[in-house]
Amino acid sequence: MLKIGITGGIGSGKSIVCKCFQLLGVPVYDSDSRAKWVMNHDPELRAQLITAFGLETFDAQQHLNRTYLSQKVFHNAQELAKLNGLVHPQVRKDFYQWVAQQQTPYILKEAALMFESSAYTQVDHVLTVSAPQALRQTRTLQRDPHRTPAEVEAIMAKQLPEEERVHRSQFVLYNDDAQLVLPQVVKLHETFLRLASEKDAS
Repeated sequence: MLKIGITGGIGSGKSIVCKCFQLLGVPVYDSDSRAKWVMNHDPELRAQLITAFGLETFDAQQHLNRTYLSQKVFHNAQELAKLNGLVHPQVRKDFYQWVAQQQTPYILKEAALMFESSAYTQVDHVLTVSAPQALRQTRTLQRDPHRTPAEVEAIMAKQLPEEERVHRSQFVLYNDDAQLVLPQVVKLHETFLRLASEKDAS
């Protein structure tokens, strides 16, 4: 099965693009939501997280305490690396189990940190949803009114620069309010179907 990674900086609109692909019948693996699910439901990982970050990692209802964990790792590169070292291998395993259940010519794997987390090594090609930084910041602040401009800039600073993300991707979709998204999705869908057919034939 052909595996396409889809990524983009915060506010790029990759979730909307994924919904367009889903309307065309393409399954999408959402790495962020699956990571949260795995952290909440994998007993071994839960135990490792508690050992690494303390009992406060889960609240009184035994749900992941995302606020606490974010505060622990966001400004501490060493702690973030520790968290990623625990979570990413489990998400990688979960992804392969999910892929084995799909029956379509190709699937999409959505990951904000596609290159930063090495998730790109699990896919055949990467599609970046690209938009100018100022537009991405405006969208994010409209979507997340609890965030400040400084917080959004801090998140962007931890992500790859737009130019590098585009350079490292095999496909780019421009969600810059100047080009229509749906025609680009349809064209990419046709390309991915052709690539899937070629891969299957080989």
